[in-house]
Amino acid sequence: MFKYLLKYYFYIVAIFFLGRATLFILYFDNFKESGVDYWLTFIYGLRMDTIVASALLVIPLILLSISPAIIKNFVDKFLKYYFLIVFSILIYIENATLPFIAQYDVRPNYLFVEYLVYPREVFAMIFADYKPELFVAFSMIGIFIYLYLKYAKQSTIKLFETSYIKRLALFLPIFLLLFLGVRSSFGHRPANGSDAMFSTNRMVNEITKNSIYSILYAIYSNSVHGSEKMMAQYGKMDIKEAIQRVEKRLNIKSLDENSPFLRVQESHFKTTKPKNLVIFIQESFGYQFVEAVGGEKGITPHFNSLSKEGILFKDLYSNGTRSVRGLAGMSAGNLAIPGEGVVKRSKAQSDFFTIASLLKPLEYHTTFMYGGESRFDNMRSWYIGNGFDEIIDQPCFVNPTFTAPWGVCDGDLVERANEEFKKLYSKNQKFATVMFSQSNHSPFEYPYEKIELLDGVAPNSVKNAVKYADFAIGRLIEMAKKEPYYKDTVFVIVADHNVRVYGNDLVPVDMFHIPALILGADIKPQTYDKISTQPDVLATALDLLGLDFTYPIMGHSIFSDEKQNISLMQFHTSYALRVDDKVAIIDAGKRASTFTYKNPLNFMDKDNHLTPIQNDEELEKDTLAFVITLNYLYENKLYKPKGKSN
Repeated sequence: MFKYLLKYYFYIVAIFFLGRATLFILYFDNFKESGVDYWLTFIYGLRMDTIVASALLVIPLILLSISPAIIKNFVDKFLKYYFLIVFSILIYIENATLPFIAQYDVRPNYLFVEYLVYPREVFAMIFADYKPELFVAFSMIGIFIYLYLKYAKQSTIKLFETSYIKRLALFLPIFLLLFLGVRSSFGHRPANGSDAMFSTNRMVNEITKNSIYSILYAIYSNSVHGSEKMMAQYGKMDIKEAIQRVEKRLNIKSLDENSPFLRVQESHFKTTKPKNLVIFIQESFGYQFVEAVGGEKGITPHFNSLSKEGILFKDLYSNGTRSVRGLAGMSAGNLAIPGEGVVKRSKAQSDFFTIASLLKPLEYHTTFMYGGESRFDNMRSWYIGNGFDEIIDQPCFVNPTFTAPWGVCDGDLVERANEEFKKLYSKNQKFATVMFSQSNHSPFEYPYEKIELLDGVAPNSVKNAVKYADFAIGRLIEMAKKEPYYKDTVFVIVADHNVRVYGNDLVPVDMFHIPALILGADIKPQTYDKISTQPDVLATALDLLGLDFTYPIMGHSIFSDEKQNISLMQFHTSYALRVDDKVAIIDAGKRASTFTYKNPLNFMDKDNHLTPIQNDEELEKDTLAFVITLNYLYENKLYKPKGKSN
């Protein structure tokens, strides 16, 4: 029995080894001069693989140990197909790891299964972008199944010739061995994903991990552990101290200790006729595509031209790497909470502060507009539940000119928006609208004829998709300038996050860099080149409306002396707090570390930009304070509109 299980242990580990070796070869240039002991990835990786292999062998052990001989044929057939399914899944996951890392720069995690609740959009993207990968994966699985069924003659029936008592006696020592394999630790705590993070090079750590373990552990943590146990992995701090640290870092003095960050913000542009507000959030509009903020030339001519007419945020960093983080940052002004974003979390579906709850008492009509189906990522529920008067999404578009897998094109979106703004303005109705683009989303389908395609670049590529998104931005402002509402409206153009976040740093800070622009008839052009966040952009836009507000936004207008040179970035389970050019990083189950950050020389510079330095304990404690405070606000429903009770 032991030899039988040991053989399958080696088979499982061999699959993982081949996958890890492939990644090691493909990404070797990323870490060959990093100074880390990258060969240890195979030693630490074996530990992670042993956890999975040991867990997969528990069922065969139980069946072979306790099953009576009378059902030996059933057990034999069951185990034959059990391993057939197990190996097929492992082969698929190892194949899927390659394009997943290419896209997200991490091994498969909760994202791998999260989008499966939206099959139409996701499968359209997969079949459009990953046909070769799918062909290779299913070919390998098909060949394996054929060879396995034809040549795998190994039978377990002979094992049942061993007496039942002896098999029962063997169960305990082998089970203990598998138990130790699953724990892979003699310490107080079993090994987990953080044990794979042995180096300061993130790609080496990702190669060391095990994909199927990462997926299953993420699902388990999100569904079973809950917020309390997840937070315990970051560390502990008294909540009063945590809130005080965050308020100090953000330079915010709360009106009430029971309502963190709630304060009165007086406008620097007071007026008797407050402005309307339009926030146009751009899907995956990374800085590297925008010349005005240091990116490549020729991709965003409209944004570049408009940047000379308004307030350009040149050193802005996104909340995170997912759309829901950017939507929350620009609609509610909050930073990224641990775990799923607030747009998808149950306790944030009502009584959560948004610009709608802020402006509703002032008789603004608030709208969320999206070319796709707003059920995606729970956007409809969150926006409606938190005060928005109207949702205009794909089903509301009649006879759109172009429809892609993710919805109607951005051109149709801005045309519809212009009509809505004209209608509201004609009724003397103040309005605030959050628009969300979708054309710059894989598989990058849009009306190609609307733009001059970039030379040598495929039409359905990210660069040309960004260029089309830029066309839609230009079209919106072009139409608006011809209408009376333009002179009374503040326009914000901002990305939700970068197109994809990659790099060898533990947190690739440069790939959180995004552009933003605020436009309006009375807005004086300027470039703001200090560090800023999405909540800062929102606070600045609200400042320009000309009204005094009471709100809990976790940022400041750039016209305020209280504005700090700070940003908080969430990267999967990691958090990076940047203050000037110093960055502290914490991760669940991992010791905090401090770095200096060096800005890239240009958008082509993908070298490491974080240099480890001596731990700045106060900065690291402040980073932990942010994580604890953000979670506390969510769990206790404290990030709420003025006057709301729990």
